[in-house]
Amino acid sequence: MTMQNVEIPYGAYWSTPFTKWQGSLQYLHSMKFAAHVAKQELAKRSIEPAVFDSGVLGMTINQYQSFNGAPWPLYEIGAVHTPGHAVNQVCATGARGLFAAASEVMCGMASVSLLMAADRCSNGPHIFYPNPQGIGGAGQSEDQVFYNMMNDCVGGHSMMQTGENVAKRFDITREELDTVTLRRYEQYQDALKDEQAFQKRYMTLPLSVPTPNFKKEACVITGDEGVFPTTAEGLAKLKPVMEGGVITYGNQTHPADGNAAMIVCHGDKAQELSTNSSIKIEVLGFGQARDDLAYMPAAPIEAAKRALQMAGIGIEQVDAIKTHNPFAVNDVAFAKAMDIDVMKMNNFGCSLIWGHPQGPTGLRAMIEMIEELAMRGGGYGLFTGCAAGDTGMATVLRVSDR
Repeated sequence: MTMQNVEIPYGAYWSTPFTKWQGSLQYLHSMKFAAHVAKQELAKRSIEPAVFDSGVLGMTINQYQSFNGAPWPLYEIGAVHTPGHAVNQVCATGARGLFAAASEVMCGMASVSLLMAADRCSNGPHIFYPNPQGIGGAGQSEDQVFYNMMNDCVGGHSMMQTGENVAKRFDITREELDTVTLRRYEQYQDALKDEQAFQKRYMTLPLSVPTPNFKKEACVITGDEGVFPTTAEGLAKLKPVMEGGVITYGNQTHPADGNAAMIVCHGDKAQELSTNSSIKIEVLGFGQARDDLAYMPAAPIEAAKRALQMAGIGIEQVDAIKTHNPFAVNDVAFAKAMDIDVMKMNNFGCSLIWGHPQGPTGLRAMIEMIEELAMRGGGYGLFTGCAAGDTGMATVLRVSDR
């Protein structure tokens, strides 16, 4: 089975810059901010919110009154009668959200869907779970973001440990990881050339950041916040986070804040919503997988194979590969398993460099992949990434002339 007649109108997508933990976006309610940005971006494209007959919100970190999910930000942008729902697959939420939107279009539940992905790792909620039968009525509590990154609900291990486990499985050295990290930083520099010409293809820059009540301007940001200048010498000086390990603070990503969005529609609607109707973007396939307990970075390998199979192509036919790579381990393991050149993946940037705000991470990567393919005149693109629970999601897109 393949996806049929599901498209992404060219240019009908956007992303904010991603900002570092406790940075310029730390006080903004992530759902309200996503709606704030979407309203402006739709207006720039002269797209009326009433065109959406469905919406998907990809979000992983609770915000105040986020109980309703998608209907709230949809209402805020003016889509007051548009139904919708929320999805969460942690780091793979962007791909999962695209699958949800594409599935609704393919089965006829929707003709035009707005996929919004919004998260804020900064100031994550501290949650208390009452237990009236506990001693003195005490319950349990957790820091939703930090605690779960450090304590797997099944094995009790940290996400860092999953990276180390996969490094051992594939005999990955510290030198390999640092070499790939330096390459990823160099690729990101290509996105900054000519006054950030590549990023400006899908990102409004500079970006006016509102105050928490969205009534005034708090500051203006000119790009991603929290990208660390990277050199071979600097990477070599860092000690492994875990004793005897190969992962350092240099060859892994950092938590971030931001949002991204994308319109997904029936083929008949794509041209009228596109900023360039001569470019066609088809959604061709998806894949999901789960690896062994505590081997999270390996899950994208099988997910990618299944997505390629659904799309009916082989890895040798793929022209652009983007990954969610919380660890450089992800890319090295993937390249070894798929027998491809690790240095040719993730042109123009990736989450290893620009950060990881959870839900929007994969969506921004797919947007960048589309633009890379458009610049080269078309081709197949593969996105794949891991997620907590040792799972992975992948999707295959094709860009061509209409």
